Amino acid sequence: MHIHISTQDGVPIYLQIVRQVKHQIASGILVSGQELPSIRDLAEKLLVNPNTVARAYRELETVGLVEKRRTAGTFVAEGLSPLARREKLRMLSERMDGLLAEAHQMRVPLSDLIDLLNQRAKAFPQNSSIQNPENHAS
Repeated sequence: MHIHISTQDGVPIYLQIVRQVKHQIASGILVSGQELPSIRDLAEKLLVNPNTVARAYRELETVGLVEKRRTAGTFVAEGLSPLARREKLRMLSERMDGLLAEAHQMRVPLSDLIDLLNQRAKAFPQNSSIQNPENHAS
């Protein structure tokens, strides 16, 4: 598990850990049943207080993304597919909000932005997982 902590962006460290673990679960880097590093090991690796990691793990446990197993450690929770999908869409929504704000500041019409997205999607290699809803039968 790779986590990068920034002390310069004003986001609390525990929240940075939570967000990055959520991202890794949503993207499939961390999978159901996979063990997370111990609180002590991750704290040492990140050079943070173990209480910070413990708080992040508690937050992740509260939302059902990880589960503590007595004497065995902390694991990615089983059966996360609906939550993982919801988390993926939430993360993409946040990024799109930034893109839309930037496009608005540059006075780029939404139709141009959608055209650009479609062009980029067509140019994307192995585009099989990204489908245009017009071409995808439900």
